[in-house]
Amino acid sequence: MRQSVSCPVPANEPQRVASLYAYDILDSLPEMDFDTLASVAANALKMPAAVIGLMDSERLWFKSQIGLGVTHLDRSIAFCAHAIMRPDEVLVSEDLTKDARFVHNPLVTNAPNLRFYAGAPLINQQGYALGTIAVADTKPRTLSDAEKQLLKDFAKLVILAIESRKTATQLQKLAMTDQLTGLPNRVHFERVLNAEISHAKRSKIAFKLYLMDLDNFKWINDTFGHPAGDEVLQEVSQRMLNEIRAEDLLARLGGDEFGLIVRGDCSQFKDTITSRMAYAVSAPLTLSNGNEVNIGMSIGSVAFSESVDSIGELLGVADELLYQQKRK
Repeated sequence: MRQSVSCPVPANEPQRVASLYAYDILDSLPEMDFDTLASVAANALKMPAAVIGLMDSERLWFKSQIGLGVTHLDRSIAFCAHAIMRPDEVLVSEDLTKDARFVHNPLVTNAPNLRFYAGAPLINQQGYALGTIAVADTKPRTLSDAEKQLLKDFAKLVILAIESRKTATQLQKLAMTDQLTGLPNRVHFERVLNAEISHAKRSKIAFKLYLMDLDNFKWINDTFGHPAGDEVLQEVSQRMLNEIRAEDLLARLGGDEFGLIVRGDCSQFKDTITSRMAYAVSAPLTLSNGNEVNIGMSIGSVAFSESVDSIGELLGVADELLYQQKRK
């Protein structure tokens, strides 16, 4: 009969998990900074296995691993679940077969038949244990005080890498986001559009591009001022978002111009998406100063085809159709 394996949980578990999720790092692709740290830790401590593990609510996910060959473990069998219970200490089990906490653990009784484990908690600036950097071996080992301190130092370096990654991600997001509406900006839109063109050429799955321009927007700015215009742009953006699918991309391209990429087979609604969006935008809008305004929207659209297959051509055709409608 399989022995049960207990799994301790920190008292601040909800806050700890929320802090981890804020880094948006779980299930991300391998990155050199973390792989290098895991490799150096294994070599410095002369261990065949090393991991940088982040403790999710139900699993230990490895941002980097050497010598284990898996991407994650069930939390109930993760040694790191015990390590994060004492954030200020390095958890060392010199012989896992003689440790009452782990003697029945399947990582010990079955392949890879681990016998030694040492893990240093990854403590972020808020004091939460996000996971561990750990080393392991298939034979009993000891760890000197100097080696324990070295593992702690590696943990600090991992946290620095995590924090730096978060900052870089935030800066990249800011560079790709329109600050007024929160929508993707033109740079983001054109990158995605290029990717969609490449995908459509390979897969032969079409998509449709829409360019939209607000009617009567200049009058609102001139009459009520630019703060009122900003209110309109924010409200209109939300109304348009409510009319599209999660897999479609809506962006503010600048001023009162918006772009939309409708992915996949849009034949079922290609004749109604423009009317839905135009109807939503044209509903009366009450400004914070109490004035009610009405605004319209002109739309130009073009479907990807072999004859119109570059970003310049697609935008050019959609733009021309947009202004044909606007002139009417």
